[in-house]
Amino acid sequence: MIALGSDQAAFGLKQEVMKHLDELGLAYKDFGSYDEAPCDYPIYGKAVARAVVSGECDRGIIMCGTGIGISMAANKVKGARAALCSDCFSAEATRLHNDANILALGARVIGVGLALKIVDTFLNTEFSGAERHARRIGLLEEDGDYAE
Repeated sequence: MIALGSDQAAFGLKQEVMKHLDELGLAYKDFGSYDEAPCDYPIYGKAVARAVVSGECDRGIIMCGTGIGISMAANKVKGARAALCSDCFSAEATRLHNDANILALGARVIGVGLALKIVDTFLNTEFSGAERHARRIGLLEEDGDYAE
C-alpha cells in the first residue's frame, strides 16, 4: 500500500498520481488534502510519514508546490526518509543508496508526465542492500551529532 499526501498546490498532481496507480493496479491510501482549499502541508507530510514508519503503508508519495516543505515535514518523523526528486536518476539513486521510503514531488517544478516517470522509477527500484549504504542509513537513524 502506498500512502499519498499533498497540499492544495499539488492536489491536481496527486489526482494524476492516483489515476496512474489505479491503472497499474497498485493500492494506495489518500491522507489528504481532499480539495484545493488552502491548507497546511506539514499535516499531510507527517501523516504519510507516520503511515510508512508504522508499517501501515509500504512507501509514501508526498507533494506540494515545490516538494521542499512537505519533505521537510515528513523527515521530522523518526524513521522517515523522504527524498525530493525532480528526475528519474535521483529517484533511482535514493532507492538504491538511501532506501528512501517516501518520494516528494514539486507540482510547480515538474510536469505530470515526468512526475509519473519518477513515481514509476521510485516504486520499481529496490534498495541495493550494500553494506556501506546500510551503514549510512543507520547513521541517519541515530540521534545526535555524527562527527567523530
